Amino acid sequence: MASSLSAIPHLIIMSAEFITGITVNGFLVIINGKELIKSRKLTPMQLLCICIGISRFGLLMVLMVQSFFSVFFPLFYRVKIYGAAMLFFWMFFSSVSLWFATCLSVFYCLKISGFTQSYFLWLKFRISKLMPWLLLGSLLASMSIAAVCMDVGYPKNMNNNDFLKNATLKKTELMIRPINGVLLVNLALLFPLAIFVMCTFMLFISLYRHTHRMQNRSHGVRNASTEAHINALKTVITFFCFFISYFAAFMANMTFSIPYGSQCFFVVKDIMAAFPSGHSVIIVLNNSKFQQPFRRLLCLKKNQ
Repeated sequence: MASSLSAIPHLIIMSAEFITGITVNGFLVIINGKELIKSRKLTPMQLLCICIGISRFGLLMVLMVQSFFSVFFPLFYRVKIYGAAMLFFWMFFSSVSLWFATCLSVFYCLKISGFTQSYFLWLKFRISKLMPWLLLGSLLASMSIAAVCMDVGYPKNMNNNDFLKNATLKKTELMIRPINGVLLVNLALLFPLAIFVMCTFMLFISLYRHTHRMQNRSHGVRNASTEAHINALKTVITFFCFFISYFAAFMANMTFSIPYGSQCFFVVKDIMAAFPSGHSVIIVLNNSKFQQPFRRLLCLKKNQ
């Protein structure tokens, strides 16, 4: 078992994030799954929630397994945790979670923003039909990234003690090549990040234009559209914070340069686990259809 005192708060934080994430993402899957059984169809938002819930559930399981072995079985962690199977699932769920979050930001942007350009209106009126294809494309892109990462061959080099010591120039070059390969593959995730940033920026512009227009017409009185803009913007900005923090921690972790068992090592793991838990909590709290069922689930009915 890891002897560092930093492992104790890490276990507490990871356990809290894991329980929260499993509860919230399980709720998203179950509540929308019941709707599918009941009505035999799903809205784009409900379909998104099911996909997000399943992907976050898988990501949390992978991160929890990594965390468990890093604390209690450090030797196994160093030797086996980056094997082909675990690496594939980690890369797949990480990628698909980011892609699904991007699809959600695109959905918010198209449904709420008030742009009138022809291409924007074309997407706006067809997003419901395009959403299943966007989700399928996200799934295929994530599987491709995960499959490519398996061919990098990093685990074999990781387990060679002479290699880790960089005894020769040849071994040093072997270390640099797979690290660059892993990072290069994961730089593909900059594409969904760029789309996410663009959608956030467009919501900012749309909100500014709408607010300015309403102030000129009704002396600053807010209407339903303004409230929808503000709520969507708050949600997307929160998503953005989780998105950026996970992406940064994930890329830092994939360099394998952070000392094992250090405070930074455990902080990076905690940050990564916050994304699949916190992101889904915000989805539930900002959707009026989910609030009451979620309160009933937690036995938090209002006393009225």
